Amino acid sequence: MLLTRQSIEHLFNARMMTILLLGFSSGLPLALSTGTLQAWLADVDVNIRSIGWFSLAGLPYTLKFIWSPLMDRFVPNSLGRRRGWMFLTQCGLLILITLMGLLTPDEDLKIMGMIAFFIAFCSASQDIAFDAYRTDVLPAKERGFGAAVSVAGYRIAMLISGAGALIIADLIDWKTAYFIMAGLMLIGMTTSFFCYQPDDSNAPKSLQDAVIKPFVEFINRPSAILLLVLIILYKMGDAFAGTLTTAFLIQSLDFSISEVGVVNKGFGLIATLVGVIFGGAIMVQLGLYRSLLWFGICQALTNLGFMGLAIIGKNYLGMMIVIGMENLSGGMGTAAFVALLMALCNHKYTATQFALLSALSAIGRVFVGPPSGEIVALFGWEIFFMLTFIIALPGLYLLIRLKNLLQQYDVQ
Repeated sequence: MLLTRQSIEHLFNARMMTILLLGFSSGLPLALSTGTLQAWLADVDVNIRSIGWFSLAGLPYTLKFIWSPLMDRFVPNSLGRRRGWMFLTQCGLLILITLMGLLTPDEDLKIMGMIAFFIAFCSASQDIAFDAYRTDVLPAKERGFGAAVSVAGYRIAMLISGAGALIIADLIDWKTAYFIMAGLMLIGMTTSFFCYQPDDSNAPKSLQDAVIKPFVEFINRPSAILLLVLIILYKMGDAFAGTLTTAFLIQSLDFSISEVGVVNKGFGLIATLVGVIFGGAIMVQLGLYRSLLWFGICQALTNLGFMGLAIIGKNYLGMMIVIGMENLSGGMGTAAFVALLMALCNHKYTATQFALLSALSAIGRVFVGPPSGEIVALFGWEIFFMLTFIIALPGLYLLIRLKNLLQQYDVQ
């Protein structure tokens, strides 16, 4: 059995409940400075150019590695290095989200833009501290579960601060929606205040150590460059396929927006949550390397499902099967991949190294859009999805090449 008694014990313990609640707190602010805020601005007829500028508020999420060494080096209060930064940033988020609810786009548009930026900054900083905390407190056997549970909490929070906030705004008003979201930050604050404190005795002794030594320590490891390339390539095929999935379903197959919303977003979210939890459970038996390999193969194969869908045309059952399998395998792959990032971090420099590794992993998501569109325009959807399968193969080859090295992380 894949879900053994040992698996269940790993899943239902105090660490996992802490990770779930902190994952929820980590995911809650994102939509409030991006999608939900854009919906508010559009609802009151703010012009599209002004709304476009608000996308720059998300810059802190891509630049968080710049100040992550400060969060490795300094202890902000008596709660310690990880808990202290989490609690401090969560307090900031509660205040900023509340302030956003007190403003109106008609009179305070520029101020709202500034607050959105600072929400993103505090949210990205909370992510730095949470990623480091999760890595520090989870033993090797629980990394898969920890990754799965944190992703589940994160996705649930995004649903609440996205669709949930929009429903509240529609039924009551935007001010109430933001006040309720601000109140939900108390979940993270309470958890940070009472949760277990990891050992801080190995923290960097100087800012120079916090900035330089994380890079030196990692690059001096065996096969360090290959590990960095693996981080970039592992989810690359998945990123290529996912970047145009919605456009494919609507423009090529002629599904309606509501059909795509229900299946691709709603059903897809459920499949992703099942995938991350199931993947985390399986990792207890398979270990890190075999999980990365089998989940990676599943990710690649599901891209061929989209190619099949492009060939047969509009088919509701086919869409549900392909979307379900793609999100299920993607969730499993995400659980294993986050576990890999945790395994690669030296606990002395967790915040800095995790921020850097996660920034590398985002390269695929950031840059695949333009070439994807060009490939579809030149060769069509069938060839495009075949290429996304081929693009996934170098990462799998590199994974096999690094087998002996990666198996060592199962016992650390």
